[in-house]
Amino acid sequence: MKIEKLIEEKNLKLTSARRELLEIFFHSLKPLSFEDVRSRIKMDKATFYRNVSKFEDQAILSSFESNDKKRYYELSTLKHAHFICKICNNIECVKESFSLTLEGYEIEDIILKGICKQCNK
Repeated sequence: MKIEKLIEEKNLKLTSARRELLEIFFHSLKPLSFEDVRSRIKMDKATFYRNVSKFEDQAILSSFESNDKKRYYELSTLKHAHFICKICNNIECVKESFSLTLEGYEIEDIILKGICKQCNK
C-alpha cells in the first residue's frame, strides 16, 4: 500500500517526517526502536515518539517492549509472533503460525523469549 493512500485513509496530514518514518518501516524486515532509526531520520526524539504514537492510535504501527527496555515498532499489517533472545536481545519475527486461543480472551501479541540459534551454539 502506498504511504500517501494509507495516510489519506486514516485522515492524517502527510508531513515529511511521517513520510520518512513510514518509508523506513515499510522497508524493514524486523521491528525497530528509536535507536535503530535515529541515524536515518531528520527529526528529534520527541517528534519520532509523537508520530509513532499517532500511527499506533490509527493502527498503522504496533509496538512492544523488549528485554532491553526499549519499545520496538513495526507495521500493523500482519499479526505474527516475535522471538526475543535473552542473551543478545535480538528480535526475530516468527514466520511459523501459532494457533493459540483462550476462551473469553482476545490475543493481540505473542512474544517468545529464550536463547536464539546463534547464542545457542
